[in-house]
Amino acid sequence: MNTVFWGVIGLILGSFFNVVILRVPRGESIVHPSSHCPFCRRELKPIELIPIVSFIMQSGRCRSCGSRISIQYPIVEFVTGLGFALINLWSDGFGQLLAGLTFFSFLLICTVIDLNEMILPNKLTVPGMIIGLIFAAVGFTIPFWQSLLGLFVGGAILLVISLISRGGMGLGDVKFIAFIGSFVGVLGVLKTLFIASIIGTVIGLIYLLYTKQGRTTPIPFGPFLAVAGAIVFFIL
Repeated sequence: MNTVFWGVIGLILGSFFNVVILRVPRGESIVHPSSHCPFCRRELKPIELIPIVSFIMQSGRCRSCGSRISIQYPIVEFVTGLGFALINLWSDGFGQLLAGLTFFSFLLICTVIDLNEMILPNKLTVPGMIIGLIFAAVGFTIPFWQSLLGLFVGGAILLVISLISRGGMGLGDVKFIAFIGSFVGVLGVLKTLFIASIIGTVIGLIYLLYTKQGRTTPIPFGPFLAVAGAIVFFIL
């Protein structure tokens, strides 16, 4: 029952995460105005805000203007619900649970934003670093000095790469890996970079071959860092 509870909480928060994903890159408030159709701007009723269910009931379309609703919405809700349920099973105590849910939430939100907009907003990565340090300081994750070192080492490595590549690696990725480092520590951040590089190389090559695009085609690196960070934090 506890796992079901956290799964439901995840579904509900997943709906809110979609608001964050849509509005933060645009510099809009995540509180006001209330949820509305992005096409006809009509305020959504409670029956239209039920995670996953509303999408299915409405056949993936707005009840007012008939515009198609992005499949991203139910996917984010489902992944959040499933993730919260699994993290509840993984965690050993409230502190670890809270840290795991927070880390997972930031990874998911940043991943979808990077896929959509190819940016990793400071409004998410910087608070994420601070939260990572706080969790370490209160004993929810790793020792504080490891968190601080992971933040600086991870950020420094990608900062050097960013400077050498002259924009090939964005500063958003630098801050994102610093955030991840604050949760996984210096050894964890090195593992994250290694795993992300492998995953990114394989998937990047497959994508370029499939789409027949050139090597200069920009591919967001944030999602690979997020997957690698999750592997290191929850599995390794």
